[in-house]
Amino acid sequence: MKKSTQTPVRDYGTLVPEGGGDPIPLLKKRLMVGRRESCDIVLRFKNISAHHCQLVVRGGYWYVKDLKSLNGVKINKAAVTDKRLDSGDILSIAKHHYRIFYVPSDLGAVGPPPPDEPVDEIFGESLLRRSGLEKKQKPQRENRQRDSRAVDGDADTPLSNPPNG
Repeated sequence: MKKSTQTPVRDYGTLVPEGGGDPIPLLKKRLMVGRRESCDIVLRFKNISAHHCQLVVRGGYWYVKDLKSLNGVKINKAAVTDKRLDSGDILSIAKHHYRIFYVPSDLGAVGPPPPDEPVDEIFGESLLRRSGLEKKQKPQRENRQRDSRAVDGDADTPLSNPPNG
């Protein structure tokens, strides 16, 4: 019996086409998906962009990032730009649907799942604005302050220190 000298291929999960087709093994922790032959996962469809999206493992979870594709990326029918994929989610790349399967602990996940979006985007704006509760503020007019100072005779003097007359 001959032993194999090849290193076993590491499997980080699988994309299973909805409606049938061969499963696509996720063989690296960073994968380019698109129509170009240079992509890690080549999808030869006219509605797929040359570099459509990127799949990346962060903290033991798969994330998908849309690379400004023409026909977009969805997770469970919701359009996304950069979002976590949980095992069992349906990833739609243009009009092509795949169910992703993986085990987060096998990929290094510890504890509860991290936020859906990257941390730098979460802290980029206030929670009130992200939730849609923050009211838009009217721009303040600096001219009003200048005008009131000019009435006192000295536009360079701060309002809190009126000129001694």
